[in-house]
Amino acid sequence: MEFLTPPEIAEGFVETGQKKAGLSAVNQVILGFAAGAFVAFASAGTNSAVHTIESVGLSKALSGALFSTALMLILIAGGELFTGNCLMVIAWVEGKISLLSMLRNWILVYVGNFFGSVFLACLISQSGQLEFSGGLLGGFTLRQAAYKAELPFLGSFLMGLLCNWLVCAAVWAAAAARDIAGKVLAIFFPIWLFVSSGFEHCVANMYYIPAGILAKDTPLFVERAAAMGAAPESIASLSWGSFLTSLLPVTLGNVVGGGFFVGFVYWLVYLTGRKQK
Repeated sequence: MEFLTPPEIAEGFVETGQKKAGLSAVNQVILGFAAGAFVAFASAGTNSAVHTIESVGLSKALSGALFSTALMLILIAGGELFTGNCLMVIAWVEGKISLLSMLRNWILVYVGNFFGSVFLACLISQSGQLEFSGGLLGGFTLRQAAYKAELPFLGSFLMGLLCNWLVCAAVWAAAAARDIAGKVLAIFFPIWLFVSSGFEHCVANMYYIPAGILAKDTPLFVERAAAMGAAPESIASLSWGSFLTSLLPVTLGNVVGGGFFVGFVYWLVYLTGRKQK
């Protein structure tokens, strides 16, 4: 066959989980940093591409097409992404790795993703890119950050769940491909769908919200954000504290969406049945 079947993919993720758990702490953080940077590059690129598009649907569709580049780079060039690593649940429930080693990987990779994304946000802020279109890109970035930081807990959790259901489905589908072209196609459509739907990804928000916080220091960007419809109180309340608070429900939703609805469910279907035969 030219691609792996779902049971073969499930077996492959048992081995993949073991390899990820076996990485040194330093390598987990470094590869996490790389993945966070790739996600931030994609996030900055989507903002740059759509900041002057008034149609919400059109801007989200274009964002989705561009954002898929992040996962392509991570899976092909190399990187450790917290949301994708939720699939390590398969190796854990299969008894091949311990809960502690899985959580250790998640924490170290999450930290790496965080610093990679925030580092890119700092570089973008200092580069002058946010001044594009007379400061409209800075205003758009600030408005977007204020919106994300104010999402209610349950809404953020559910949007995070739906997001990583699709992200891990993309990682799962990419694992079926035996060549790069197949991986690219398997990644592109689910990621396009999640971004177009407006779902929430914790690592992407590690760029989107800090970039907005940094943009808040420039009066022109605040003025542009207000002209785009951002409420003054929303801009005022945007802070590093609100950013960290907003990450919690999205992160928990990402874990449930990827770890349970993809990892655990497919383990239950494809690997427990194998054992019983």
